Amino acid sequence: MITSDQLHEKLKNVTVAGSTCSYTEEYCDKIAPMINEINRLKKETNTVILAHSYVNPEIVYGVSDYTGDSYQLSRNALESGADNIIFVAVKFMAETAKILNPEKNVYVPAALNGCSLADSITGADVRKLKQENPDYTFVCYINTTADVKAQCDVCVTSGNVYNIIEDLPTDKIFFVPDKLMGLNIIDEMKRRGVEKDIKLWDGVCYVHEEYDPDMIDYIRGEFDGVKVLAHPECSPGVLHHSDFVGSTAQLLKFMETSAADDFLMLTECGLSARLQVEMPEKNFVGSCSVCKYMKANTLENVLECLKNPKAQNEIHLSQEDIDGSRRCIDAMFHYAEKRN
Repeated sequence: MITSDQLHEKLKNVTVAGSTCSYTEEYCDKIAPMINEINRLKKETNTVILAHSYVNPEIVYGVSDYTGDSYQLSRNALESGADNIIFVAVKFMAETAKILNPEKNVYVPAALNGCSLADSITGADVRKLKQENPDYTFVCYINTTADVKAQCDVCVTSGNVYNIIEDLPTDKIFFVPDKLMGLNIIDEMKRRGVEKDIKLWDGVCYVHEEYDPDMIDYIRGEFDGVKVLAHPECSPGVLHHSDFVGSTAQLLKFMETSAADDFLMLTECGLSARLQVEMPEKNFVGSCSVCKYMKANTLENVLECLKNPKAQNEIHLSQEDIDGSRRCIDAMFHYAEKRN
């Protein structure tokens, strides 16, 4: 059981995202009973709740059993022993959990559960591209749907993408779907002196696309010594102006060890909110961008998913997509382990 006072004490420092995250005593009084009901029901139904770092803090700190990025959360589900998984994020992430846990019931709470990046390409698109580019190895970002993964040769995360691209035993690579990340891959391969012929799809994450170098220059002028941290889904211009680039997990690790006082975090607002809870001594400056799909997840629809999940909440995948996607993900494991 959590009291409203305990919840308020936990979340009172969260100030990012405006009214999306404002934890007054009155609001904590309102949501604490719902949090306790969710925690009771998940035990009764043997359900594990996974929450991406981008969703609202009351979910992350109130009801989630695991919090992190999409790949790590799907791995956590394997360890849980639960019969049911509620993945509080977006649909393609819940699909990854289903791929790795095909015998479990997997649900995504929000009805608005798309993604501008993942939805920019389909498995049919990849099949056509493969016919047109038969000599290319197809590499997909993990932020893709199961039918896309099933058509690709190897999957990558934002944390391992550069090393896997370098280690692939081919010079011809077609990277999907993130054009901005793809441009960053091309830059990084040049920096490493690795020759690769890389073709790109034209997808973007609308959240990370919003950031631009001019904003960084302005913030540096206002805050002397500010550290600028960026996700590799941002544009190359943003990355060139940043002090550190990494996945959500890598950004967290950097923050833990940095002695700087001020930080500009160039990724979805949820990560900054999480850091305000876990590192209240750090000062976050500038603005962040909100993902409407991640923020569509609420305590109300998590509770409803526990009580009465609708057909649209449950993840169903064909055996062909499960097998093909698992092969693609296992290829990622193979290349990642070669570096360890």
